[in-house]
Amino acid sequence: MGNLHRPLVDIGHNAFDRLIDFLGERGRPSLRIVADGNTWRAAGETLASMARGAGLDLVQTVYDDLSLVADARSVLKLLVEEEDRKRLFVAVGSGTITDIVRFAAHRTGRDFISVPTAASVDAYGSVVAPLVIGGVKRTVGAAAPLAIFADTEVLAAAPRPMTSAGFGDMLCKYSAVADWRLGALLWGESYDEAIARRALAAAASCVEAVESIGQARPEGLAVLMAALVESGLCMAEAGNSRPASGAEHQYSHFWEMRLLAEGRPPILHGLKVGVGTLVAAGLWERLRSLSLKDAARALASGPPRSPEEERRTIRAVFGGEAAQIEAGQERFLSMTAAGRRELGARILDNWERIQAITGGVPGEAETVRLLTAARCPTDPRKLGLGGAEIAQALANAHYLRGRFTVRKLDLMLFGSAAPSSRP
Repeated sequence: MGNLHRPLVDIGHNAFDRLIDFLGERGRPSLRIVADGNTWRAAGETLASMARGAGLDLVQTVYDDLSLVADARSVLKLLVEEEDRKRLFVAVGSGTITDIVRFAAHRTGRDFISVPTAASVDAYGSVVAPLVIGGVKRTVGAAAPLAIFADTEVLAAAPRPMTSAGFGDMLCKYSAVADWRLGALLWGESYDEAIARRALAAAASCVEAVESIGQARPEGLAVLMAALVESGLCMAEAGNSRPASGAEHQYSHFWEMRLLAEGRPPILHGLKVGVGTLVAAGLWERLRSLSLKDAARALASGPPRSPEEERRTIRAVFGGEAAQIEAGQERFLSMTAAGRRELGARILDNWERIQAITGGVPGEAETVRLLTAARCPTDPRKLGLGGAEIAQALANAHYLRGRFTVRKLDLMLFGSAAPSSRP
């Protein structure tokens, strides 16, 4: 289990007033507000003025990067700017700022408060941070916030695509939890049913409020923000991102790595995840259509590729990052013929349970309907991605994490066949 600390969560109108009161109750600590240019204008400046007006000592770190990334450089900037004095970090922003601060807080033993400026990601309550290290997206240990204060007026003023991204990051929980269940059933991964149910309930609350979320109404944003926080807490209590991240996130991470390597502007995480969720929906739908006899016939056809071929593919696709990718996939790459037969037998023995898992994931048509209602794109080309990089992600994104997902099961059954008619 991860860090079981549950932060104070305050979502509503005039949340900053209650944040100032909270700081007063904690002995009026010295603060370091961390923001980027946009989030400083959206909320940081107001919060800093209120804090100074209340007599609090504070300084600020404001990133001026137009395309800020949570990587070693951005973390180092924060650590260098902070003096020996142990100030309380206040992360004013969305996913990137929060990940930078939570990692720095963890490594320095500090507390931090999260002040979301958009209902865009589920990172706010998490104890892990996805950082880009050596060109590869890695999830590393980080700190949970002491408290989360989200003002619904600030959330409503956020750019509309950020709210859509938040919905995309919540809709994916159906697929992510199903992947988690597959991993536990077929790969022996640790699993917690109570946490899984909480993650699904959070996703369901957003589906129920999708029209309100799509219109950025305060009541819808409050539901979305609460669900995003709950998803982060589920990750914190599980000790990893399994309750919130499955095959769909691997597509997002693949595209993010490519954009970063080519120096292109980043795309909002949840928008990429939404598209990845649609791809995963196609995988689940294809799996759902198979009978036990179909599955047995597919498995009997033999492995799609040898481990040597897999390693060659990894090296060709990931280049200088290949060694790190291979290390994460070693359990799969070192699987013997006997081990593959044993896994195949386990799949067939549990086929009825696998089919039950598939039943909890919305199909492609329903996924399109929900994404559209929340104003999320359903075509990666609308995000500025080209045909070649879309095809590369569909074929190779599963290498990015050593987890058992629907994509890995799909590969065992169908080989390198296209995973879906979409995108």
